[in-house]
Amino acid sequence: MSGKPIVLHFWPTPNGHKLTMMLEECGLPYEVKFVNIGRGEQFEPDFLEISPNNRMPAIVDPEGPDGKPISLFESGAILQYLGRKTGQFYPQDERGRCEVDQWLHWQMGNLGPMAGQTHHFNNYAPEKIPYAIDRYVNEVNRLYGVMNKRLADRDFLAGDYSIADMAAYPWVRPYKRQNQNLADFPALEAWFVRIHDRPATIRAIAVGAEERAKFDLSKDKEAQAVMFGQRARTS
Repeated sequence: MSGKPIVLHFWPTPNGHKLTMMLEECGLPYEVKFVNIGRGEQFEPDFLEISPNNRMPAIVDPEGPDGKPISLFESGAILQYLGRKTGQFYPQDERGRCEVDQWLHWQMGNLGPMAGQTHHFNNYAPEKIPYAIDRYVNEVNRLYGVMNKRLADRDFLAGDYSIADMAAYPWVRPYKRQNQNLADFPALEAWFVRIHDRPATIRAIAVGAEERAKFDLSKDKEAQAVMFGQRARTS
């Protein structure tokens, strides 16, 4: 697919990799602009113009609707936009689209936040709080069970491979850090392998690997202060 590249404001996190997966699958040209969230680059004014919640990923598509540029933040909204733009991995019929949307929103409201809290209390919290660790590990386990049951009679969450799968996969990748064992969920494990082995997935997950390797968030107190100590900014 030709055209001007989409500018992807990105850091190699699960939410960031949702978009590299979609962009790679669709064959869309894109340019990566790294937003180092451990160094506070998400608070720079130019980035806040397109992502007012100071979170990545975000995109700028120079060939948006009606040929005019458009910027978008929130990974789920961006996946839906790219699906509509390309006609890929997002059904055209309303029933099929509803099927995808519910699992996309399930990931956004459940799997992502709960897994994120598990990562935080397991790996970054200054003190180990057993109740908090157990609370989120157990909830992620429950959510894995939901996926496992859903995938028992189908290859992907909404039938064909879709943006719902691309949204969920990066949050299952760090299952060991979530104190989970994929072997306990055979249908989910088979789904995981199915997506893991796709050439586009391999390319997508490689994006930003070198940048991510430059610092260890679990030991970088400066980065932790930037990422976990923020309050409202009034100016």
